[in-house]
Amino acid sequence: MSCDHLICAYCSHPVSEGRCPTCRAARAELHGNGFSVPPMLVLAGLLTLLFAALVLQRCAA
Repeated sequence: MSCDHLICAYCSHPVSEGRCPTCRAARAELHGNGFSVPPMLVLAGLLTLLFAALVLQRCAA
């Protein structure tokens, strides 16, 4: 979803312009704070790396 076509109910201007605090809050909520990785995905990745390291260590010995 994009805020380009949304109209603010408070000031009746496009949300993308951010003319009032309500517009700015809605725009920030829609755009978020960037890319975020779920903690469970990070944990799964770390466990996979740990498992791979243990397997490689076992094969090298």
